[in-house]
Amino acid sequence: MSKTVTDLTYKKLLANIKQHIGQAQQQAVKTVNQELLVLYWRIGESILSRQKQQGWGTKIIDRLAADIQKAFPELKGFSARNLKYMSAFAKAFPLHPIVQPPVAQLDATHSKSNNKNKKTSIVPAKISTASIVQPPVAQLPFLQIGWAHHVLLLSSKMNPTQRNWYITQTIENGWSRDVLRHQLETDLYQRQAKRKKVNNFAATLPPAQSELAQQLLKDPYIFDFITLSERANEKNIEDQLCEHVTKFLLEMGQGFAFIGRQYRFKVGKTEYPVDLLFYNIKLRCYVVVELKTRDFEPEDTGKLNFYLNVVNRQLRSTGENPTIGLLLCKGKNEVVADYALTGIQQPIGVADYKLTKAIPKNLKSTLPSIEELERELKDLHLS
Repeated sequence: MSKTVTDLTYKKLLANIKQHIGQAQQQAVKTVNQELLVLYWRIGESILSRQKQQGWGTKIIDRLAADIQKAFPELKGFSARNLKYMSAFAKAFPLHPIVQPPVAQLDATHSKSNNKNKKTSIVPAKISTASIVQPPVAQLPFLQIGWAHHVLLLSSKMNPTQRNWYITQTIENGWSRDVLRHQLETDLYQRQAKRKKVNNFAATLPPAQSELAQQLLKDPYIFDFITLSERANEKNIEDQLCEHVTKFLLEMGQGFAFIGRQYRFKVGKTEYPVDLLFYNIKLRCYVVVELKTRDFEPEDTGKLNFYLNVVNRQLRSTGENPTIGLLLCKGKNEVVADYALTGIQQPIGVADYKLTKAIPKNLKSTLPSIEELERELKDLHLS
């Protein structure tokens, strides 16, 4: 018995130590990344400052890259191209107190200075109170993502508001560089943050949930991983969405968990299938998605409203928020959609979707099937 208890205690100890090691490793990677970004920011700021003071051109960067390579031949990341990105990095995030002493140090020095000479202040005139009262370096959002992410953002033409939005989304969602590249290529900022969305969330949801649902809704949704004919039906689209569920969830957005396709509910003696059923962890509610391979029609809201009532009564648990409906159509007249949603008691959003890699019908008929490709490969191997 004592041996069993000892083994159990040992396993708990080992698990605890492994957790500490894992956390320390993560923190070490995070700290190294922040130190690297601080270094790059300082280098970029130094280059910008000298160029402004001395009137130097961009050729100075090529010279610096060559001399740095001579001084530190084993180091990578200091090419002329990367030095230009460092300059752009410092320019994109100006006035951050990375190279300034901490607030406490400023206050202490300022106090000593006042004791000696009350007319003297060590705080430079150019440094405003706002620039001094900043979060610690580790909390600055732009230091919480990788340099590769910054290179992507700096390579894209965008204003500071857009850039900060992508940084926030990267931190919150844990996007890799490739995921961020995909979001940039599909112009997620315009689709999710800027574009006016058709829904009745404000009239049917509490303010906090309505605002969050608005933030998560996109228009249009882009399913560019789907390869279908132009005349594909809902079943064809559902097949590929479920086949590529990871990419589908990425496009749906933060907090979505896929529950099922053609999820059936029995009402009376009849079964009714919901196209796609999700649960959103952030919204704490079910989300019913209906796909249409045509433009939006007013009667679509009535059918979806029925599904939402069914899910709320048969699946929703106590404490969960009302189920939200999302109609994804090939197109919509926003005025018609707005009229159709007026008076509906359930929260519904209407958005377009695009199959950007759709294959024209006449071309699809000329492409070999999977079976044909397998047969040809088998014949080639036998020969």
